Amino acid sequence: MNKQNRGPLVHIVKRAALPWYGAWGIRALAILLALVACALVTTVTTGENPIAVYAAMIDGAFGTARKTWITFQNVAILLCISLAVTPAFRMRFWNIGAEGQTLIGCLATASCMILLADKVPNWLLICVMIVASIVAGAIWGMIPAIFKAKWNTNETLFTLMMNYVATQLVAFFVIYWEVPKGAGKIGIINQSSELGWLPQLGNKYLLSIVVVAIVTVLMYLYLNYSKHGYEIAVVGESERTARYVGIKVEKVIIRTMVVSGAVCGLAGLLLVGGINHTVTTTIVGGRGFTAVMVSWLAKFNPVFMVFTSLLLVFLERGAGEIATDFGLNHSFGDILTGIILFFIIGCEFFINYKISFRKAAGKEE
Repeated sequence: MNKQNRGPLVHIVKRAALPWYGAWGIRALAILLALVACALVTTVTTGENPIAVYAAMIDGAFGTARKTWITFQNVAILLCISLAVTPAFRMRFWNIGAEGQTLIGCLATASCMILLADKVPNWLLICVMIVASIVAGAIWGMIPAIFKAKWNTNETLFTLMMNYVATQLVAFFVIYWEVPKGAGKIGIINQSSELGWLPQLGNKYLLSIVVVAIVTVLMYLYLNYSKHGYEIAVVGESERTARYVGIKVEKVIIRTMVVSGAVCGLAGLLLVGGINHTVTTTIVGGRGFTAVMVSWLAKFNPVFMVFTSLLLVFLERGAGEIATDFGLNHSFGDILTGIILFFIIGCEFFINYKISFRKAAGKEE
C-alpha cells in the first residue's frame, strides 16, 4: 500500500462574510463564556458568590437614578471620541491622538471661560467656546494629516506624540492659572457666576447625551450617505484606486482628520463646559485610547459603537463597585474586566476565520 502525503492536521481558513446576526451571535457566546470564566476566577480566588459580584456590577452602573445618568453621560463622552476617530480609521489613517485632540478642545474651552468671562455676554461666551474648542481640535488633528499627506510620515507615531505635547500644554496653563497660587490646579471655573457653563436640559447630565446622540446620527449619515464618506471608503481600500478615479487623496486625508479633530474638540467642550467646569491633564481619562477599541470592535459602525461604549463603561463602573462592596483591591475588578475584554476581542478571530481539520485519507493499494 502506498501512503498518501498528509497535510497538517489543523489549518485555518478565512470565512466568507458572516451575516450580522451570525457575527453578533458569536460575540454573545463569547460574553457568556467570559462570564463563566469570571465566575470561576471569583470563586477560586476570593470565595465570593459570583452572582453577588455580578449584581454589584449592575448596581454600580444602574443601581440608582443618579448612577444611571452618570453611566449614560460617560457612555456619551466615550462614544463621542470614538465617533471622532472612526472616519480616520475607515480611511486606514491610524489616529491614536484622540486623547490630545480632546485635551486641546478642553484647553480652548477653559481659556475662553477664564479670559472672556467678564468681557462678553454669557450667550456670546458660549458661542465663542463652541467655535474655539471645535477649531482647536480640528487644527490639532490637521497637523499630523498635513505631514502624512505631504511627506508620508507615520501617522501612528505622530498622533501619539501629539498627545504628550497637548498634555504638557495643559499642564503649563493649569500652573499659570492655578487658584490659589501653589495649589497646582485651577479649581471650578466661574463657580459663583457660572459664566460659560453650558445650559442644562432638565438635569446636568442630559445635554451631553442629547448632543452626542445627534452627532451619532450625523456621523452615520456622513460616513454612509455622503460623497465625503464614499471618498473615505475608497481611500481606505486603495489609494491607487482612489487616484485612478480622480479622488485627491491628500485632500481627503487632511479633510478627514479635520473632521476627527473637530469632533474631539466638541467632546472637550462637553467635558469642560458641561460636566467638570475645570481642566486638568487627566480630564479625558484615557478615553482617547479606549475609543480606538470601541471603534474597532464595532467595525467602524456608529450604531454598533453605542452598544460597545455602553459595555465598556458598564465594566468600568462595575469594577469600581466590586472593590467598594466586597472590600477587594480595585485591581480585582480590572482583572474581571480584562477577562471579559479578552473573550470579546478573541471572538473576532472566529468571526473572520474558521478552523478546519484534516479529513481521513483513503487507502490506496
